Amino acid sequence: MKYMLLIYATESSWSEPEREACMSDSLEICKELESSNKLISASPLHSVQTATSVRVRKGQRQVTDGPFAETTEQLGGYYIIDVDDLDEAIEIATRLPPATKGTVEIRPMFPLPGLPEPAPR
Repeated sequence: MKYMLLIYATESSWSEPEREACMSDSLEICKELESSNKLISASPLHSVQTATSVRVRKGQRQVTDGPFAETTEQLGGYYIIDVDDLDEAIEIATRLPPATKGTVEIRPMFPLPGLPEPAPR
């Protein structure tokens, strides 16, 4: 089963040394998941200050600077994993460093018939 782990945190809650340690520890978890063929993709995101939101209303495109929603915690990255079940996804999410300062939201993904498969790596 494929799951997306969405990483939410307040950007200002991390000092630079904490952020570097988080990235290093997260990279090690990615390597472990990759070696067991459970990692599909993962990436941190640039600051929410770089976000652009697009909406189409009544056929008119609306482009605004900033995130879709104003919240204290922002989407900061993601993992896409392929594991046996939700329990395994929860175990992985529990180990992710961002879970100590923010929230890891776990969302199951469902296959969409006809959707092209990602290009091989």
